[in-house]
Order: sequence, then C-alpha cells, then structure tokens
Amino acid sequence: MSASGISLPASPYAAVLAPLDGRLADLVALYEDLHRHPELGFQETRTAAEAARRLTALGYDVTTGIGGTGVTGVLRNGPGPVVLLRADMDALPVTERSGLAYASTVPGRMHACGHDVHVTCLLGAADLLATGRDRWSGTLVVLFQPAEETGSGARAMLDDGLYRKGLVPTPDVVLGQHVAPFGAGLIAYCPGACMAASDSLEITFHGTGGHGSRPETTVDPILMAAAFVQRVQSVVAREVAPKDQAVVTVGSFHAGDTANVIPDRAVLRLSVRSFDETVRTGVLAAIDRIARAEAAASGAPREPEIEARESFPVTVNEPGTLREVNEAFAQLLGPQQLFAYEPVAGSEDVGLLATAAGAPLYYWWLGGWDPEEFRTAFAAGRLADIPSNHSPRFVPVVRPTLTTGVQALTVAALDRLAAGGRTDG
Repeated sequence: MSASGISLPASPYAAVLAPLDGRLADLVALYEDLHRHPELGFQETRTAAEAARRLTALGYDVTTGIGGTGVTGVLRNGPGPVVLLRADMDALPVTERSGLAYASTVPGRMHACGHDVHVTCLLGAADLLATGRDRWSGTLVVLFQPAEETGSGARAMLDDGLYRKGLVPTPDVVLGQHVAPFGAGLIAYCPGACMAASDSLEITFHGTGGHGSRPETTVDPILMAAAFVQRVQSVVAREVAPKDQAVVTVGSFHAGDTANVIPDRAVLRLSVRSFDETVRTGVLAAIDRIARAEAAASGAPREPEIEARESFPVTVNEPGTLREVNEAFAQLLGPQQLFAYEPVAGSEDVGLLATAAGAPLYYWWLGGWDPEEFRTAFAAGRLADIPSNHSPRFVPVVRPTLTTGVQALTVAALDRLAAGGRTDG
C-alpha cells in the first residue's frame, strides 16, 4: 500500500516508481501553486519558468521560448528509442467558482481544463525517470506546450523548429494524457480516432443598412444570416452519412445596435467537429456554398467573408501502441482500472507533434474526480451533475489524481524505452 492509499501490484516498474510517495507533498504544493496562478495561451511565462527550473535541476538539457513559451527537456541515456511525453500549460478565461483555498488568484482566469494537473504530473514523471535512469535506456523528451486551448501551441513549437532545427530529437512515439471528470485512479482509452477535428469559422454577411421603417431600401443582413443559420443545420442531417459523425454549431450571432436601424452587416461564428478528413472537407465546403448562396439569394452587395480562425486535427491513437501501453497500465493498476470510451467531440492539438515526426500517438484520459462521488453519481444516473472540463467548478481531486497521473506517464515511457539494468523491482 502506498502513502496515496492505492494498492500497487508487483510490477517491473516498482523500483522507478518507489520514490513517488516521498515526492507527493512537493507535487501537491506545485499543483496548488500552478492552480492559483493560471496563465492564458502564449502567456505561460511563470509556469514555463518553473518547469525549466525543475528540469535543469534534474539534469535535463533544457530549451525555453520555443513557439513563444514552450519548454523542452531532453535526457539522453544511452542507445534506444526516443520517447516524447507532452503536457499543455495554458488556462482559460473562466472565473473560478470552486471555493477552494487554492482557487485562482487571477480575476477571470482559471485552470478549468486541468492543465495544471498535466504540468504537475509530467514534472513528477520527469523526476522519477531521471532518478531511475539505471532502469532504462534511450532518450526521453519532456515537452511543455503553450496554447492548446486555441489549437495553436503545438503548431507554433513545430514552426519554431522543434524537430527541423533539432531542438529535440525526433521522437519514435508521442505519449500524453488529459484529466477528465470520472473517478480518480481510472484510465480511459479509445483506439483510432478518439477526439474530433475542430474548425472555427467567422462569417461576415454584408447588406445595405437603412431605416427600420423602410426595409425595401435595404438589404437586410440579419435576415440573410438567419436564413443561413437555419439552412446550415441541414448539412449534417442531409449531407453527412448516418455512419459518419459531424457537428455544426453557430455559437455567436452579432448584428445591429438598436431596434429601428437595419445594420449593414451580420457576423456569425461557427464550430465544426468531425472525425474523418473527407467528412470535414465536405462539411466545410457545404458551409461555404450555403453562405454564398444565401447572400446571392438576398441580393447582397458583395459575397460574405469566410475566415478560418482556429483548427485542430483529428486525434488518432495508434492501436498497437495503445494496446501495449495498456498492458503496462493493467500490470501497474489492475485491469479493472482501465475502460474503453467512445470517441468524443472535444479536440486536441497533441496529434500534430506525432504527425510531424511520423510517430505513433497514444493519448489517454486520466480520472480526476472524487471516486466515491463519481460512483454515487453513476449509480443514480446523474453524471451530468459532475462539473465537466471548462466549468468554473471543474477542479480535480488532488489524490489520487496526481499519483495515478505520474505513474501513468512514467510507466508508459518505461514501456516504450529500452530496458536497462535491473527491472525486477
């Protein structure tokens, strides 16, 4: 039994994991400090500095400022594969309503998606793997990424030469995890396409403004945009096959300032989710077609402006890597602690790090909610009562979330690295 209260089956990873109990107090303090001081995308200077400080003390070759605020640490430890572990650092523009003693101290900012958990767990794993380097061989890369929430952080690090300039060696596998609102101590997995591609669009419809009492002298962009909103809902219903999945949401509609003036433009913002590139291309083309057709049908003075704002790729887990790493998870935690889940419509940019390297990806979900609360809500059919990611009340329970998260990253890395020295624990 560990100090965290989790019974650990005997495993070949025990020796590397053994120091974790003695590190937990420091990791909890780190997590609470990160939670108090959330930073938005490309502003993660404080978080990045702490990651760099700790990695330097552990003996990693550290590079900072990649893609703005990204940090990497490289630990070369003899021949073998290159394994990349990734954590994202950015918070959200959300006002916290958790009531916790370590709640955010920054107005309008919160780690509402658990990236403070991700950073803490990766630093914990980096510590254990550096301390236990006599048990493995190869090269370990730990990467702290900015701006995941906008889908631009991984791309910024790649564009800054992450692999091209040799800032880190090109990985043979990319691994990571995301905390989620199910029971802490559990790990969830999904082979293949596990998270959706996401595209955010801004469409500006142009009309001819005028007095509300004389609509015949105008071209009303509100009517034009409203017709588009209704028509675009037919894309998924009539242009996407039932076996495929897609979501089209109009989340923002802005036009006009007063009741008796017809404005000269209307601005919409849309979110599109899909799991297949052919479906994605078809849906985006249909949105473009419908927007232009509605403008033409309304006699618009010019075509609408359609601007792509944010884009995430489909997150695809390589089934073989998933299966092999899950065997290691089951050996560590017990097979009853792992469960499969269906693909979700949320999005991630971690896949870019794998695709750019031509490497397989495994990205799993880490349970973060109080296990007893989760069991009670599940039994009552009230899982919707548990705050989800991005909620102002989403704050994972510290233990055993951090323990399991550190263990999972450590064991996943050890499973992919070459064995070195004794591994009998």
